[in-house]
Amino acid sequence: MAPTMVSQQETLEAHPMNGGDGINSYSQNSCYQRGVIDAAKLVIIEAVTEKLDLKNPIFDSSCNSFRIADFGCSTGPNTFLAVQNIVEAVEQKYEKSALEVPEFQVFFNDHVDNDFNILFRTLPPARKYFAAGVPGSFYSRVFPKASLHFVHCSYALHWLSKVPKEITEEGSPAWNKGRIHYTGVEKHVLKAYFGQFQKDFDIFLKARAQELIAGGLMVIQMPGLPTGEVLFSRTGAGLLHALLGASLMDMVKMGVISEDKVDSFNLPQYHPSTEELEMVIEMNNSFTIERIGALNHPLRNVPFDVKMTSAQVRAIMEGMLKEHFGDEIMDELFELYTKKLADNYIVFDKEIRRDVDFCLVLKRKNN
Repeated sequence: MAPTMVSQQETLEAHPMNGGDGINSYSQNSCYQRGVIDAAKLVIIEAVTEKLDLKNPIFDSSCNSFRIADFGCSTGPNTFLAVQNIVEAVEQKYEKSALEVPEFQVFFNDHVDNDFNILFRTLPPARKYFAAGVPGSFYSRVFPKASLHFVHCSYALHWLSKVPKEITEEGSPAWNKGRIHYTGVEKHVLKAYFGQFQKDFDIFLKARAQELIAGGLMVIQMPGLPTGEVLFSRTGAGLLHALLGASLMDMVKMGVISEDKVDSFNLPQYHPSTEELEMVIEMNNSFTIERIGALNHPLRNVPFDVKMTSAQVRAIMEGMLKEHFGDEIMDELFELYTKKLADNYIVFDKEIRRDVDFCLVLKRKNN
């Protein structure tokens, strides 16, 4: 019997990054995410070198192709860099093993609302792979069984399939009034967010377990919570979200939007700890954990850039903010937000040092 997972017909929240290549686009404002992929390059090379078993009979298929999927690819260009790192590592593995290098097929996956047009227009012309776009939520199956050799997912799995309903219900112990995210202090709110993450991550793993061949590899990068008694509110990401919420509340005081409108808006994100990730993976029982640890992000030790950070948050969050509040407030909202970032420069520059970007290498079991 196949594992239970989200049906393709079930309505899931979709919050694509800003499309196009304009000043507020994700393609022009995703250097932090690029840094994560840069930092993960050596991990990918090591994983392919040490963990990819080319003697696996499934790799010696009649079609002689090696199939890679990048889940949550967004609009580029970061996905192309990640894919290039994977293709080069696998190519070198075949060459060092004195085996014929297969053709590469790369699938770029994201929600149907993703700007695939800009993705396809900016595909590297000299790429060493055949490219295809595959629309659909990664919280469901999007590929045939045992059709993939390598799965990659970077800075996408902290996005939940939906906001936990308890936090938007007035009267619920988890009602998150006056805030747009969890801080780590309100235990009912935190429990609701973790419960949704646990369910979503398990569904993701079940879907990929169906799609990956036995022995196939999956590399995941995602923001997380550092080890120890650190509240989410005491991290750079937590402060970013808190200041965005404070900017919205300022607009309530100005009479621009209603307080009810803010109370009904919550960010569908969760930043897990290492222990939480390990727990879900082990309970899922489809993968072995070959590596789990923090990356050394190249931007971690440079001064905090207010304008760059505000632009990146806008490129990521603007779509869902427009959907909820309307697009006419966006310029004013992000002017307030940029000012709050500047006013909290010293605090933020300190708190961002607590942030952690995890990199996981998982291997599909033979079960």
